[in-house]
Parts: sequence; C-alpha cells; structure tokens
Amino acid sequence: MFHLVIDRITKSFGEFKALDDVSLHVHKNSIHVILGENGAGKTTLMNVLFGLYQPDDGRIEIDGREVPIDNPRKAIENSIGMIHQHFMLVKSLTVTENIVLGLKGQKASLHLREHEQRVRELSDSFGFEIDPKEPIWKLPMGMQQRVEILKALYRNAELLILDEPTSVLAPHEVDAFLNGLKRLRDAGHTIIFITHKLDEVMQVADQVTVLRQGRVTAEVAVEETTVNELARLMVGRDVIFDFKRHKGEIGEIALDVAGVSATNDRGIQALDQISFALHTGEILGIAGVDGNGQAELAEVITGLRPLEDGIVRIYGQDISGAGIRERKQIYGIGYIPEDRQNTGLVLDYPATDNLALRDFNRAPFSRAGFMNAAFLQNHARKIVQKYDVRLQSIQQQAQFLSGGNQQKLILGRELEADPKILIAMQPTKGLDVGAIEFVQKMILKQRDSGKAILYISTELEHLMAVSDRIAVMFGGKITGILQPAEATAEQLGMLMSGVQ
Repeated sequence: MFHLVIDRITKSFGEFKALDDVSLHVHKNSIHVILGENGAGKTTLMNVLFGLYQPDDGRIEIDGREVPIDNPRKAIENSIGMIHQHFMLVKSLTVTENIVLGLKGQKASLHLREHEQRVRELSDSFGFEIDPKEPIWKLPMGMQQRVEILKALYRNAELLILDEPTSVLAPHEVDAFLNGLKRLRDAGHTIIFITHKLDEVMQVADQVTVLRQGRVTAEVAVEETTVNELARLMVGRDVIFDFKRHKGEIGEIALDVAGVSATNDRGIQALDQISFALHTGEILGIAGVDGNGQAELAEVITGLRPLEDGIVRIYGQDISGAGIRERKQIYGIGYIPEDRQNTGLVLDYPATDNLALRDFNRAPFSRAGFMNAAFLQNHARKIVQKYDVRLQSIQQQAQFLSGGNQQKLILGRELEADPKILIAMQPTKGLDVGAIEFVQKMILKQRDSGKAILYISTELEHLMAVSDRIAVMFGGKITGILQPAEATAEQLGMLMSGVQ
C-alpha cells in the first residue's frame, strides 16, 4: 500500500491551469523527489497537499483513506509538515517562539523554558547548532532554513514536504543535510523533496516524478535513470552542464574595492578590510558559506549599505559617497539581488512596472513626470520573450510568478539596461537546470562583450563553471583567490572554513 496517493488533482488560477490531472504515488519510508522546470506546478501541487490551495478536482489518500485537507491545520493533524522555499517565520520572535507559534494544545502558561530545552535537544540531535533563544532576524538564511525544518519535526510530522531546502545551504552543509534526510527516512519518515539539483536527486531519492507544464511526464526509480536523462525529462531537450568557453580578453580595472569595512544589520563587523580588483571582460566569482559578508559586500558596492572604511572605485573614480540611483544610472552598475521577493521586485506590481523599476525616472520610461505606457508594454514584451519569462500576461503581478520566472524578470531588467558592471548575487538560486543553463549563458555573453561581472554564489559548481577567478570569503575577509582550472572543491571548502 502507498503511504500517500494524490489522485487526478487539477488546479486552475483563472484561465491558467497550473495542475492538469496530476497523480502521484509515494511509498512509506521513502524519499520521493518532484522535478520540473520553474513554473511546472511543483510548488502548487505541494500547496494543495498542505492545504494552502484547494483543488478544483481530485482527491488525496493517506494510508488508504481519503483525507480532505482544506487548510494547513488539517495537514498538520494528518502528520504532514511543509518547509517552504520562502520562509514562514516571524523575524521579531525567537527560534522557540516561532516553533511553538500556533502549536495545538497550548494554554495560558506557555512554559517557554521547557520548549526551549526540547528545541535544543532536537536541534542537537540533527547537528543544527541553533540557539533556541536567538531572534530569527539575527540568523543567516541557512540557519533560518533549519528552524523551518525543526518547526515541522517539533509537530511530529511523519510526511515531510521540502521545497528547495538546500537553496540556502553552503556546499559543505548540503551533504550533512542530505544525510539527515536519509536518517529521517530510516527513522520512519516519508519525504517529498522538491529540488532542481540533479546530483542531490541521485544522492538521496528513491523515486522521481517529473512535472512539465502542470502534467506528470515521467515517474522513474533513481537506480534506473541518469542525470542527463532526468534533465532531458525536465526540459524536453538535452542540457549543457559543462560550458565550452574561450578565455576572454581581460582589460582595465572596472571595479576597485580597497580596504573596505562595513557592519551588518546587527552592528557587527561584516567586512574587514576587503580588497580586490575586477577587470573588464572578467567574471570574478565570490565563494563562501552564507553569512560571511557576501551580501554586505554586494550592498556596499551598490550603495545599499554605507562604508565604515575604505574606497570603492569605478574605472578609477571614487563612488564611495554616491547614491544608489547614481551608481546605477551614471556609473552603470547592474544588480541581481539575493532576495528577489523583498529586494528585487515589488510583488504587487505587474511585470511591466517591475521591469521599469531601475530607470522609471528617465526617458524613455517616463516623460515630463508621466510613465510612458506604450514603451513599458513593448519593453516588457521584448524582455518576456527574450528571457523566456513564463506568465499569463505582462500585466500579471510578480507574486503569482514562480521563483524562477521572478529571477528571469530581474535578469532581463538588469541586462537590458546594458550595465558596465554586473553584481550578480546568487543568480541561479532556486532555478531548474534549463534556467541555470540560460542564466549562465547570458552572463558569459555579458563577459564576452567586455563587461565586468562579480558573481556571488554559495553553489561551487556554478562558480567553477563560469568564473575566470574565484575569491573565497570567510569572516568578512578574503581567504584566497584561485583559478577555477586549478581549484578543487576540497581547496575551496578549506578556504571557506577559514584556512588561509
């Protein structure tokens, strides 16, 4: 008997059919991976299973009985837990307060100390190293992901849904996390795992279901398939994993960061005398475990965070005192932020308006203080087509796009502005293999046209695929700079751990 049966689920949003007669069979005590392109319906299907969406048709069975799940509480009562790609945490509360928030059976007295002790024991059992008393806003993204997992486990979830769980983890953390999934499976849990990382699929999955455009196109056992075959099933064509690219012409210094220091949002030093030079026709990769100053570095260069010390120069000109708009429009800095939902886009705005955010205040986007509606629509259609942004219309709000399509919207906006320097912060985060291939090709094309690119990522395989040099950050400092051809994952891992 299957532990979970999703039988002929259909879900539409207006005229758009997100799920079309989808069926899924999940064995008990197994790891079942859901693969598919961005926008294929993976997250929508899991939101139906967790009670966040109601299906138009179909049914769900758990252990042979039909279960109506019309809200998340019903899902939790049926021992289903979900870790979302975008965290569902209250940042002003502590770890423990977030974990017990909404927990059934709480009375007037919360007994917070008892919960803190239980959270600490659960955290230690999985090697999460989380302080139960720490406020969420003080935790880096990787730690917040762990809190989400603890929240589900604390509610005794037997069926655990994980939506892109490793997208915020550093490479050296991923293996430990995947081994933790195997331990959960061996301890009697059933896991549904959404990921775009095919090597993770091969490492932990028992079964794989492939979705494309809202329909199931394949269901295979991992032992009977390959990475290349899974990629082909996902996107309907062969995917290039190893780029054959020529060595570009390295030109003058485009970006000079000299002795830069800055603090983070908690007032703690995040950058400590950082210095490096980025040349035209070059991709300089920045590697590091999440939370070691990479985000602050990008914010200092783009003007989002003030300098405490040091100088930032663009083509020899000091821009340390320049504002954000000046850096973009006069000095030609393009920026792909890490957090596409809170920093990259205005989710309530349609695609047309989001594509105008960078240059809305000047022609041809606006004239005499009024937005140029005709230009905005033509501009949006051009980018949507060129960057393969999949949406219902250019007036669709950004919040209703998949994460990958939100990312391609930002990529198109920044690259079509023809920046001289591109700061790309986690540009392939949460993307499927086809979208990753597309993004990296576009970035390489920018480099080959003579642009200077700072490529910041925690995903070593992506850095090594496109970078001309890789600098490693640890504790707000650069611990080494290597050539990709000479670097190994072990060397980079040691530098990421602070070994000079």
